[in-house]
Amino acid sequence: MEEIEKERRELDRIDDQILNLLRQRVNVCKSIGEAKRLNGIPVLDVSREEVLRKRIRAESVEIGLDSERVDAIYRDIIALCKHVQT
Repeated sequence: MEEIEKERRELDRIDDQILNLLRQRVNVCKSIGEAKRLNGIPVLDVSREEVLRKRIRAESVEIGLDSERVDAIYRDIIALCKHVQT
């Protein structure tokens, strides 16, 4: 049981890192959103999203993750970031 608790603490630490990285990503996206507003550029950039998702899917396969599930996660991350740009 002690081993499980140790592993759960490690998961908590990893989750904290993921949340911190999401916060950083959102902050960068807010800056990009502001630059887009100032330059009259639309928030939606389908080609950029596709390039990003293609890269993420490929990297997922390379490191042994289910690329479809990772892609689903990134769809949500992209949606979050588009939301903060509006």
